[in-house]
Amino acid sequence: MTAPTTTRDPRRPEPDDADAPRRASAARTITGADVVCETLQLEGVDLLYGYPGGAILPTYDALTKYPDLHHVLTRHEQGATHMADGYARATGKVGVVMATSGPGATNLVTGLATAMMDSTALVAITGQVPTAMIGTDAFQETDVTGITLPITKHNYLVTDVGELADVLCEAFHIARTGRQGPVLVDIAKDTQNAKVSFDAQEYLERREKISLPGYRPARHTREQVTAALDLIRRSRRPIILAGHGVLMAGATEELRVFAERAQIPIALTLLGKGAISEDHPLCLGMMGMHGAAEVNHAIQEADLLLAFGMRFDDRVTGDLKSYALGSRKIHVDIDPSEINKNVTVDVGIVGDLRGVLAEMLPELERPPSPDWLARIEEWRSDSHRRDIVLSAERKRAGGGTDDGKLYAAQVIRDLYELTDGDALVVTDVGQHQMWEAQYYRHHRPHTLITSGGLGTMGFGLPASIGAKMGRPEEEVWAIVGDGGFQMTMMELATAVQERVRVNIAIINNGYLGMVRQWQEFFYERRYNQTPMFNPDFCRIAEAYGIPSFRIRSRAEVAPAVRDARNLEEGPALLEFVVEQEDIVYPMVPSGARLDDMIRRPME
Repeated sequence: MTAPTTTRDPRRPEPDDADAPRRASAARTITGADVVCETLQLEGVDLLYGYPGGAILPTYDALTKYPDLHHVLTRHEQGATHMADGYARATGKVGVVMATSGPGATNLVTGLATAMMDSTALVAITGQVPTAMIGTDAFQETDVTGITLPITKHNYLVTDVGELADVLCEAFHIARTGRQGPVLVDIAKDTQNAKVSFDAQEYLERREKISLPGYRPARHTREQVTAALDLIRRSRRPIILAGHGVLMAGATEELRVFAERAQIPIALTLLGKGAISEDHPLCLGMMGMHGAAEVNHAIQEADLLLAFGMRFDDRVTGDLKSYALGSRKIHVDIDPSEINKNVTVDVGIVGDLRGVLAEMLPELERPPSPDWLARIEEWRSDSHRRDIVLSAERKRAGGGTDDGKLYAAQVIRDLYELTDGDALVVTDVGQHQMWEAQYYRHHRPHTLITSGGLGTMGFGLPASIGAKMGRPEEEVWAIVGDGGFQMTMMELATAVQERVRVNIAIINNGYLGMVRQWQEFFYERRYNQTPMFNPDFCRIAEAYGIPSFRIRSRAEVAPAVRDARNLEEGPALLEFVVEQEDIVYPMVPSGARLDDMIRRPME
């Protein structure tokens, strides 16, 4: 058997060409601020996000000499990190964010934590007070390296301009290799002003042969691969659990061939959506707290779980004491700390997923198990009967009876159909996020960008701006809730300023919807602090010069979406006024068994 034909990452044209560095021929004496700009260009950066201030001002002044570095002025540093995050996820490049010391640096914290939890490659560059003032509680001094130590892959405080180029080289290397993540470089103001000899060719040579003590991504062994293949051959009820790592490794084609050759169905994590087309006959859909009921049942009944690039987080497993007790487990992940962290496995393989699957494919053999696939189909039919055919669901997503109300799931389904399922969707966090995962089927990699691990409200709008700037050829939709949107809605100004053609769909139910849902189920409907007073979102859009649409009925959805899609430049805002006390079904209560789900009541 031969390995599958590999395909390049669809996010990028040709990585080598896209990141082709600008070369210089000899050493020059320049400032530390110039070193920052030079290294950004040598690392292939052409776009960065940030907000200036006193301690980073030397670097902002130096940027005026580097027109190829397009800086996007955001309205808040948190928005800048989310934009860099969305850009990085959409392009596969390292996102870059810049801020000043003190409050500027601390405003990056939520965005850095988001990137850390979801393994996004970011480099954050912050200014710091002059070296002599560090530790004196000077104006706008904050120990940002201490604050961000737990939420960055690594961080640095640079007080010697002679070390600056090497630190930046290491920062980009650490951010983009192994399990990707954010790296912060804090640079004292006097270090930015100091002079140093810099040679671009020497920097490129250092970049090519960089080796850091203690930082050597682990590699799998042949014995591990052999043991995994043996478990697969002997399995009768296997399931692949495909996570974000499949996408990050560029292993979507290998995953598809692997599943087809062994006839193993695939369940997806939230961030794994797009790892295989959701129309593929072996794709079961999303697992976990708000995943499909048949997927969770199948996981609990499986005799082998193949966890590819996922981390067995609590939203996926439910109660660990009852999780898939009858199954053997194979876990492939690039991060050795994830193996046996939450779930004890029989075979743990640390390495690049694409390489591991390519090594396994020539020897992959397994007898077909039609009874297993038929059993899963029975569960799927039951879910269809309970959750689709019911009149309540027909109102939400499938047409049929119309009670005059607009349901969020209807909006998501209509967006899916009106965009032919081909848009790049960026969501915020909450009920709308789960409805998007349930009703917008993704067929291509990297077409869903969302905050998974940290669950950051306010992520959606700025991340969509970054994603659209990274992939301007894509149709980009930001699907956000009325709560999360108000956390970062000031970034509408950034979208207008940069003429970013993104469509913003606000799902307005007048509540902090997911929190209200929990209050309904577990707190006897005591809706304390979840009803929302909302402004007139369309008038806010008008203040920014943004075309807006307010939609209150199902009949108004399609015309408004078509009008928004026909706009040629700049953002559009669509406010969908939906049913307030709606529920995301199914739902696994916190601490419950994975298959102990709250289902839509029978009518």
